[in-house]
Amino acid sequence: MSFATIIVPAAPVRRKPRHQSEMTNQLLFGESVEILKEKGKLWMQVKSLHDGYEGWLTRTLLVETTREAAYTPLTMVTGGLLNTIEIGDQTMNVPVGSSLPLIWEGRGQLGNKEYLFRGEQVNRKEQGFSENRVRQLSFRWLNAPYLWGGRTIFGVDCSGFVQVNYKMMGIDLPRDAWQQAQSGKLVDKLKEARCGDLAFFDDKDEIVHVGILLGPDKIIHAAGKVRIDRIDKKGIINGDTGKRSHSLRIIKRMV
Repeated sequence: MSFATIIVPAAPVRRKPRHQSEMTNQLLFGESVEILKEKGKLWMQVKSLHDGYEGWLTRTLLVETTREAAYTPLTMVTGGLLNTIEIGDQTMNVPVGSSLPLIWEGRGQLGNKEYLFRGEQVNRKEQGFSENRVRQLSFRWLNAPYLWGGRTIFGVDCSGFVQVNYKMMGIDLPRDAWQQAQSGKLVDKLKEARCGDLAFFDDKDEIVHVGILLGPDKIIHAAGKVRIDRIDKKGIINGDTGKRSHSLRIIKRMV
């Protein structure tokens, strides 16, 4: 197996090839990977084709596919917070932002398996980026719990929250906050920030957090849970405690 596609709602990707190892990422239904290495009968080291992120997962979460299918641009994604997929006589619920490979009139193909999808399909290239779209997409995540490595409403980390919402708007970002901070154009001052700009925060000169600005004074981000807080030129002020929680480093505009 050289290329494969995720065939479960959200596949945990681990730092090392064992279940007890730290989960560093999740890959959503329909996202494709390149197989880098195999260990035993169960574990595979993979590289995500949409962001280059590497890690280990089990072969039970994958279906083999061709290089051509794996590299086919993922235009259609699921629009509902939960979406029903049918494969054979089985159904499963997949999260918002899952990819719908090779889909046409509700039927798609994952390797040698056909799937049916009758829910809300979003053409992420046609929807595009707008301030209204940023609010519409991100507000649905409010109160989703923080989960290191997570990318779903049942558990998400700061950069996963940003990545999936931007994916919905046709913009593919790297996985981690420090990587995302290397993309886009610098916004010199917070007062010049627009809704949809990304704010990055540091600890001892290392980028450790990211959130989506709703304007020059508010930010939505995953910290404990997905929440909206005040921000000033020094950083985030937690709305519950009134204390400063994150130190602002830079602001980037991705479009």
